[in-house]
Amino acid sequence: MHRRYRLALAVLLTPVVGLPLVACTGTDVPPADEAAAALAAALRAGKVGDVPLQAPGSVDVQTQLSEVLEPLVDAAGTREHTVTVADVGKPVTKDGATTAVATLDWSWPVGRDVTWAYSTDVDLTYAVPESEDGTGTWRPVWSPDVLVPDLAPGERLKVTTLDADRGDLLDGDGEPMVTERGVWHIGVDKTAVEGLGQESAARDLAQLVGLEPNEFFAQVDAAGEKAFVEAITIRKENPGTDFSLEDALDIIGVRAVEDSLELGPTGDFAKPILGRVGEATEEVVEESDGAVQAGDVVGLSGVQRAYDDRLTGSPGVLVSVVAASGADGDVGLDGEPDEDEDEGRELYRVDAVDGTPVATTLDQHLQKLAENVLDDVDPASAIVAVRPSDGAVLAAASGPGSEGWSTATLGQYPPGSTFKVVDALAMQRAGLTPDTEVACTDTITVDGRTFGNVPGYPSSATGDVPLRTAFAHSCNTAMIAQRDKVAQADLATAGSDLGLLDDEAAAAAMGVPAFLGSVPAKADGTEHAASMIGQGKVQASPLGMATVAASVAAGHRVEPVLVQDDAAEEGSDASASPSAEAEKEPATPGVSDGEAQVLRDLMHGVVTDGSADMLQDVPGIVGAKTGTAQYGDGSQQHVWMLAIVDDLAVAVFVEDGHRGSDTAGPLMEDFLDDL
Repeated sequence: MHRRYRLALAVLLTPVVGLPLVACTGTDVPPADEAAAALAAALRAGKVGDVPLQAPGSVDVQTQLSEVLEPLVDAAGTREHTVTVADVGKPVTKDGATTAVATLDWSWPVGRDVTWAYSTDVDLTYAVPESEDGTGTWRPVWSPDVLVPDLAPGERLKVTTLDADRGDLLDGDGEPMVTERGVWHIGVDKTAVEGLGQESAARDLAQLVGLEPNEFFAQVDAAGEKAFVEAITIRKENPGTDFSLEDALDIIGVRAVEDSLELGPTGDFAKPILGRVGEATEEVVEESDGAVQAGDVVGLSGVQRAYDDRLTGSPGVLVSVVAASGADGDVGLDGEPDEDEDEGRELYRVDAVDGTPVATTLDQHLQKLAENVLDDVDPASAIVAVRPSDGAVLAAASGPGSEGWSTATLGQYPPGSTFKVVDALAMQRAGLTPDTEVACTDTITVDGRTFGNVPGYPSSATGDVPLRTAFAHSCNTAMIAQRDKVAQADLATAGSDLGLLDDEAAAAAMGVPAFLGSVPAKADGTEHAASMIGQGKVQASPLGMATVAASVAAGHRVEPVLVQDDAAEEGSDASASPSAEAEKEPATPGVSDGEAQVLRDLMHGVVTDGSADMLQDVPGIVGAKTGTAQYGDGSQQHVWMLAIVDDLAVAVFVEDGHRGSDTAGPLMEDFLDDL
């Protein structure tokens, strides 16, 4: 295990020399409570200039206070610390001097959910009034152990955060996907080369790793004289670069610092959905209500953020006292304090508790395969694979054109003719069968708006044809012509029964934020007609359409799951324990097995006789459906394809393509061929 330590240091200054106590006569000595309270308030504020302290003239109390407490103040960050008076003893007069002892209670939030509480004693002396009608004063006696118990002159404090090992993200077989992997930080070590040699090293290294040489040299030049200026971080195994570590180390003045980071099997593996880890942003710090401080390493997106509390564990903390020598601390090549430095006398320690792994349903092979298939697709794109038997999401890949957005699980697009699977369910319920004749005309006009079939639609499939033929070739006009038999509400119900649920609880069953689909329950005229061909206000994600195909394959409505139950039930904002809620509420019927069998037969015809004939040779193919949805001015199309192969339902989506058959089809074929 590789741990990093964050250190904060303080040096105690000159020892305090004891001062003589002032004699007091009489029995009217006031209590020392007000003086103790004033000292506690000043210590809490970190400013003691207005407190009448008894201290030797050689000691700058304010400077000493600030330097001693600085590590604790830094560790607390924006969280509040407290100093209160726990007790004030009764004045005692002995040998002509009157004294009292006050006990202060200190509370320092020194880590995430970690508070160091302790007490210190402070002596107070009473100075008698100079005249009979004057007022005497209590003066706290300053010494280092007023601040920290048993702190001696010449010692310093050190606060070390003990980082917990972050939990791994596991695949569906329980194997690590995102886990601690070895890396090299490569950069210029300014202690290893001087003068023009630093410039030469910076420029040569920048050229090697692909940085702009002038900009990187400027960074090196501006850094401290003993700085290590990083240029790039590469993996130890399969770095994926066109240069080797040895190539970099051949440059005089270049060093490599060994480290480990939480990484997936490849640089971009499922990153839009699994998320990333890094230093807390201002937004994360603000939302944490003090639990997260600047510099903390946390999950920033995706599963990593949704389950950050579980994955992070509990960092520990060590507060210690060390000798004043080497007050600045030895610093390693990586800019971090030297871990071999003497830890000194331990004052307070809470050991770190390592994070707990989070199990997902992803299949590493299928996820990598989906990402490889999409690697050359320029527009936003996605491939989602769901296992119908249990709803497990085996792959949820978003292509490079998605620019980091999870098109696979969050995209909202009209599903086009893939929605005809929903149409077919609603038509069954309206009394139509696959052999029912429907009219597939070249065009159909609804309230003045003309709808047509896709260019190149086969003339052999026009006229009065069985529903199975209209479905296989994706006849738009035949579907729209059934609008009087299938109301908009019927479409909404059929969509819901196949998994297109516009419902937070259903999406939350995924374990991370997700969108499945939305089918409006009310629409008239052209809006209703557009809904019949998966356009208008009908919306779905690639995940949602893969769920539709999975429900057809399973014979019941499937609810997709990405994060497995034990993690989801432990509570993330994304999941809100959906499985527990589901147990309380009776499930709606969804699609029946008999209805699904008819849909499977219709989808099989798309492969054998229709627009997905390129999948005929795929082993285990059950059925498919292509889809194209115009958007913008009508000259651009979203393209889709669904397929069922054995116990696998797949959706392919490309934001801007030609047709489902010739843009999404070849991508689907590539994916299925390499299963």
